[in-house]
Amino acid sequence: MALFGALFLALLAGAHAEFPGCKIRVTSKALELVKQEGLRFLEQELETITIPDLRGKEGHFYYNISEVKVTELQLTSSELDFQPQQELMLQITNASLGLRFRRQLLYWFFYDGGYINASAEGVSIRTGLELSRDPAGRMKVSNVSCQASVSRMHAAFGGTFKKVYDFLSTFITSGMRFLLNQQICPVLYHVGTVLLNALLDTVPVRSSVDELVGIDYSLMKDPVASTSNLDMDFRGAFFPLTERNWSLPNRAVEPQLQEEERMVYVAFSEFFFDSAMESYFRAGALQLSLVGDKVPHDLDMLLRATYFGSIVLLSPAVIDSPLKLELRVLAPPRCTIKPSGTTISVTASVTIALVPPDKPEVQLSSMTMDARLSAKMALRGKALRTQLDLRRFRIYSNHSALESLALIPLQAPLKTMLQIGVMPMLNERTWRGVQIPLPEGINFVREVVTNHAGFLTIGADLHFAKGLREVIEKNRPADVGVSTAPPPSTAAV
Repeated sequence: MALFGALFLALLAGAHAEFPGCKIRVTSKALELVKQEGLRFLEQELETITIPDLRGKEGHFYYNISEVKVTELQLTSSELDFQPQQELMLQITNASLGLRFRRQLLYWFFYDGGYINASAEGVSIRTGLELSRDPAGRMKVSNVSCQASVSRMHAAFGGTFKKVYDFLSTFITSGMRFLLNQQICPVLYHVGTVLLNALLDTVPVRSSVDELVGIDYSLMKDPVASTSNLDMDFRGAFFPLTERNWSLPNRAVEPQLQEEERMVYVAFSEFFFDSAMESYFRAGALQLSLVGDKVPHDLDMLLRATYFGSIVLLSPAVIDSPLKLELRVLAPPRCTIKPSGTTISVTASVTIALVPPDKPEVQLSSMTMDARLSAKMALRGKALRTQLDLRRFRIYSNHSALESLALIPLQAPLKTMLQIGVMPMLNERTWRGVQIPLPEGINFVREVVTNHAGFLTIGADLHFAKGLREVIEKNRPADVGVSTAPPPSTAAV
């Protein structure tokens, strides 16, 4: 009985589980590009290391090492890898730093001072970034692990007390190596928890698409990393701005990502597009009214001829009134994605009326229109764009089959009117696109769209349109200092 109850609860939980409308997979092929851009930024951050003064006494010698600055950093060997379950691991080996500092030495009454160059060699760094979902549904660096070590240091001492410095060099450089070790991990901790999170804050989570609808890109769970990729599940749902708490139930199939040949893959289910169309429907955007001169001249003449019998029975004051053609979508359009292509089905009412000035309009006819549009998707920059084309079109009467036969002559002119007058307006909007959840400064290039049963995938490569430092500096938090919080793992000495 207990087993039956547990099984029932598991099935109930599964029935209420919501599938993502959008998935993104970043593959290991993207890591080389990310590493190149990231190392340039990391080099600049490590060059800002502040090393405390080193002062002390050895017998009758008093020494003070101050104004230590990193002048050069060479990261000769590095690897960036995904680590299950949620980590991104960076390993740097055999790196070197160039240093410059001020020396001061007092021996009895003799004083020596000046600046000197030094080098730290065999620098090794191993740092891991743990990625997770925060309460707002945004991806964050939630933890940073770090180990760092400097295997050896060398300083070319000179001046009056060169032999004395040579005697003390092992002691002084060992102290500097210890201090340098202690400064590397706090810098990396600050880069991960503050600066990289500022970059991730540029990813849209719940934002406006236009003046009518918004989109929810909140993460549904923590990112999942394997040895070859990082997978992220986003809700991928549109909503009317006037009904921010409204949500369309997701009954579409779950999109699947299997490929790993490109840098990144994005998958969209039918739910993603259905929620967009239903949001615009609820916002009252899926209707069009053409009056007077807005109705194409040839169509105006044809409509008046078609309904001549009804028009001549009207009063003379109404006969010459402007014609009105109104299209109103009756139900939210639905998207169907198949390997052969993507189609959108629309059912709308078509109302034809005369609109006399300062009088109620006079309806001549009301009919139903069924249309099927083909949709082609593309990624440009970081926007998903759609090109629509009217493929199938049918009108019929709401009243009788006989009237439907009488509407056959209107079929071709109305379809032409839709193709010439309505489709360009739709495509002007859909081609603006909707932003994909990527950080600022990163775009898609060389995309390939593949249709599947119930979802489509887009494989692409990544391109840094802006440098990582440029984006982070633009979005850097007000507190620009290195985090005072201790790093998760202290530096190795």
